[in-house]
Amino acid sequence: MGTEIFYYLIIPIWSVTILLYLLIRFLHKVWWKPIHIQNSLASQGIRGPPYKFLYGNTQEMFKMVRETMKTPMENYLQSHNIFPQVQPYRHSWINIYGKNFLSWRGPEPLMCVTEPELMKEILNNKDGVYLKPETKGHVKMILGNGLSMINGEKWVQRRKLANHAFYAESLKGMVPAMITAVEVMLEKWKYHEGKEIDVYEEFRILTSEVISRTAFGSSYLEGKNIFEMLTKLVKLGSTASANSAFKIRLPFFEKFWRSKEEVEMEKIYNGIRNSVLEIIKKREEMMKRGELSDGYGRDYLGLLLNANKDPDELKRISVQDMVDECKTMYFAGHETTASLLTWTCLLLAIHTDWQDQARKEVIELMGEKSQIFDEKCIAKLKIVNMIINESLRLYPPVLGSPRTTESQVRLGKFTLPSDMNVGFSIIAVHHDPKIWGEDVHKFKPDRFGEGIVKATNNNPMAFIPFGYGPRTCVASNFAMIESKIALAMILRSYYFTLSPAYAHSPVDRMAMRPQHGLQIILHKLD
Repeated sequence: MGTEIFYYLIIPIWSVTILLYLLIRFLHKVWWKPIHIQNSLASQGIRGPPYKFLYGNTQEMFKMVRETMKTPMENYLQSHNIFPQVQPYRHSWINIYGKNFLSWRGPEPLMCVTEPELMKEILNNKDGVYLKPETKGHVKMILGNGLSMINGEKWVQRRKLANHAFYAESLKGMVPAMITAVEVMLEKWKYHEGKEIDVYEEFRILTSEVISRTAFGSSYLEGKNIFEMLTKLVKLGSTASANSAFKIRLPFFEKFWRSKEEVEMEKIYNGIRNSVLEIIKKREEMMKRGELSDGYGRDYLGLLLNANKDPDELKRISVQDMVDECKTMYFAGHETTASLLTWTCLLLAIHTDWQDQARKEVIELMGEKSQIFDEKCIAKLKIVNMIINESLRLYPPVLGSPRTTESQVRLGKFTLPSDMNVGFSIIAVHHDPKIWGEDVHKFKPDRFGEGIVKATNNNPMAFIPFGYGPRTCVASNFAMIESKIALAMILRSYYFTLSPAYAHSPVDRMAMRPQHGLQIILHKLD
């Protein structure tokens, strides 16, 4: 009898203890810790929108973005002041709280830094304390544990592979494939002469073709399914993120409940993985049949496969590693360059005087459209290079890349706790009138007439479209060469103007893109 009473008493006590423990952990995560961090940073002069229980500032952020997306910009012909349109929350909070402020994505703190010297300290990362944070949601599904997301020795190993795939001599060998891809696009454009065409979609196909040919030895048609699924995944992920900002998702139970968007995203993720595995399998079969003269090939896919078969277990990468690297390259290799080409075309369609100057330079250096050019000609395109740099300044394809602190760190005069997310806004720096002058929102390629160093007044952090420090974009030269080739070939074939149907509404979807496409009208040159 006494034993039974003991069990009847101990079981409720045990249950209550577990529940109490979970409740304390929950409150620590979503209330006590955020309030402590907020007070600690406020005492150092870092303020921001106040933390709200569970939600943080996500509701405010998404409401602001939704509002700006409803209405296209009206004065873009005179001013390219897109910062309030693309990142309205950061623009607003910088004006209220200063260049460095604290905000909250749910219970997770994010210190936004826009002071160039602090940004430089973070990106140089001399002590190795600023790591790439663990990815979540659709971003993890797209990039996984690819090069742009990993840290430590894994990053060092895979960065070497990527460097080898995109070093100078390799890039020279990619030029013919880039030219061929643009020729195919221009051949299709013959049927649209004098008509409206959405060049954003055209450039997405072009850059997909180029990355398929140069990095994976295939064609756009083979990777088409992957590109389409990646695009859908980004769109669904953005919807899921916005919706979740307005719903309470308890940290300990959210993994057991998924929205319909998240269920669909899981299906797409599996589809992408299977498609990438098919491309890998095809390359392995080519090697077995003796169709390759140099192992698995010297392109990016070949280098990944060689690393997968490395006899040294410490250097070997897994099949999942290969899948993640392929997904990263498929996405980053076409999305960012498509963004760059799109916004450059917009600027040239608006500022036709610069379009004429660029065309004159192209024809003088490369001849008429029937003549073939090489990488030596590309390097001489000074005006085109100036135009591209100014486009990257006004419309950077990637707006930032967060870091997280591995331990308590000293950043300038501030002390930051461990596991603190630190972000920076490229667009805030690129649009800062204190750095670039009162004409900061004007399209003035001649800023770069004497090079980037002179344009930035020897401030390297003033212009960072491809990042800065050891994690600078590995394919930045690839993107620049591809963009110059595409623009040069377009310019010596067509004169183009902006369609009346165009609505200017840039949005951030992992890369900055036109929400409604970019419609231009093609005019054949005489």
